[in-house]
Amino acid sequence: MFSAFSSIDYQSLRASTPAETAVKRLNGIGEVLSGLDISAIQTQDDTARALRTLDTADKCIRMILTEFRTERTKDVVGEATRLIDLIEAARDEISGYRDCGSIPS
Repeated sequence: MFSAFSSIDYQSLRASTPAETAVKRLNGIGEVLSGLDISAIQTQDDTARALRTLDTADKCIRMILTEFRTERTKDVVGEATRLIDLIEAARDEISGYRDCGSIPS
């Protein structure tokens, strides 16, 4: 097993319903996004990397919504919507940095 995954508690990841599984996956995306530090963006490469991360997260959320379309509970839709809104806000913030010229070329 790859060492980065050795500390995962697979028992706690089990969900009793498909909707709980979808919410757990969405929460995982949220955890990854919480590590994105927009204030640390210094270069064009940092900007591109952050935007790719946001785009990938957005695509993953939409795939989860497609995969669990029959289990779209209020919790699933609410968490997905919250994450998509946060992604859009982060994109706007990154665009603001880019438009103001505060990111070096």
